[in-house]
Amino acid sequence: MLTSDFDFDLPEALIAQFPAAERTASRLLRLDGNSGALQDAQFSDLPRFLSPGDLLVFNDTRVIKARLLGQKDSGGRVEVLVERVLDAHRALAHVRASKSPKPGTRLRLAEAVEVEVLGRQEDLFLLQFLGDAPVFDLLERYGSLPLPPYIAHSPDSADDERYQTVYARQPGAVAAPTAGLHFDQAMLERLAAMGIRTAFVTLHVGAGTFQPIRVEDPKEHVMHSEWFDMPQSTVDAIRDARARGGKITAVGTTAMRALESAARSGDIVAGSGDTDIFITPGYRFRVVERLLTNFHLPRTTLIMLVSAFGGTEHIRKAYQHAIAQRYRFFSYGDAMLIERQDSST
Repeated sequence: MLTSDFDFDLPEALIAQFPAAERTASRLLRLDGNSGALQDAQFSDLPRFLSPGDLLVFNDTRVIKARLLGQKDSGGRVEVLVERVLDAHRALAHVRASKSPKPGTRLRLAEAVEVEVLGRQEDLFLLQFLGDAPVFDLLERYGSLPLPPYIAHSPDSADDERYQTVYARQPGAVAAPTAGLHFDQAMLERLAAMGIRTAFVTLHVGAGTFQPIRVEDPKEHVMHSEWFDMPQSTVDAIRDARARGGKITAVGTTAMRALESAARSGDIVAGSGDTDIFITPGYRFRVVERLLTNFHLPRTTLIMLVSAFGGTEHIRKAYQHAIAQRYRFFSYGDAMLIERQDSST
């Protein structure tokens, strides 16, 4: 297996720059991971592919306004992207500047926020936010939404709403769990009325989710770590769905990674912590039987994950079909519903 096996050419015009007019107005491509059969549909058709007793598991992380612009005490320009809030006044962040700031350097961000660089943890900087206000409050007031690098426009009030799921509750992500962006409250109520149940996990999506794998041998790739929480209520919901014969659907690759991380011992258990799980073809899935996801960037861990789930050749053909049929790609784009490929297939 080589990283180049997961490369493909995508016309730039297919990269969605804005969301659909309504959340549920996207298209949906359904893939049967066993047969490879494809079915073109609309996202509003999703309920007909589910059954009463099925369980949808959502990631309820909330995207924070993690990007701040400013200057060093020496006057040099600096851009800060908060990767993880550690406590009320400390955070780990990516810092872009002409010269990397040394410990003790003061930064003034958004002409209002005073920060001191405490040190480094690998490629991230440990920052102390000075003053009494908590980090989350400062980011909400002075920061901007960290839209993905392939979205060309600056974030505005429309992005503040649409680059956030309707069920987002736990602040901490720097990227949205984009499969969930297709759901509105009416769709959630429609599913509930059908007897389809819902549960939640939290995984705070990091900036590394957009990074391509830069080595040809994926085994040499160092996976970024993200914090997740698996509530006991979700573990109970999964066990109950299984007892009733329902299927477990992960809404997004981040929900998938949280679920599979919580089941690394063999059986899913409640708990929280960091995960660097890297799912590639050959992985044996323990929890998830169906995946709802968007279309992903080439040469990334995410395209490898969906290939592991739906079959590498099936995913390759599905993406070729999606490009030919002018599906919209990436965060604001269309969706795929993938039925898991059996390990014997």
